Amino acid sequence: MEVYLVQHGEALPKDTDPSRPLTDEGRAELRRMAALLGRNINVERLVHSGKERARETAEILMTMPGCSAPPEESRDMAPNDPVEPWAERLADSDQSTMLVGHLPFMGRLASLMLTGEATMEAVRFTPGTILGMSRTDGRWRLEIMVRPDTVGTV
Repeated sequence: MEVYLVQHGEALPKDTDPSRPLTDEGRAELRRMAALLGRNINVERLVHSGKERARETAEILMTMPGCSAPPEESRDMAPNDPVEPWAERLADSDQSTMLVGHLPFMGRLASLMLTGEATMEAVRFTPGTILGMSRTDGRWRLEIMVRPDTVGTV
């Protein structure tokens, strides 16, 4: 079973648009990421925080060939929400799941899953980063981490 943690794509500043939708560049980067990764990953459940930028990110990633799930909204993935409930749900799940959200939530969740400590910065997310992990023998292992700036034009 795999889990993919995604920080939403590049968004407009709050003073430009309070709902903070994705920028045109943020959408383009995510489309490139989906084209590259969609051939190699499987997503059975796709969950986003409900904020505009996370919803848009999930809708773009939903187009990946390996994604068989429509996006669903979860209100317990705000930037400062506790990560332990999600870590427990993911450990008990047998579905390959992608979560799309925000910092510091995504960073704390990744750290908790990989190190057992949510306050340790195990990985550094940037807008649009996709982190993939698998679980074997009760332990999470980092499988892939891709940032938009590492993906060329597709």
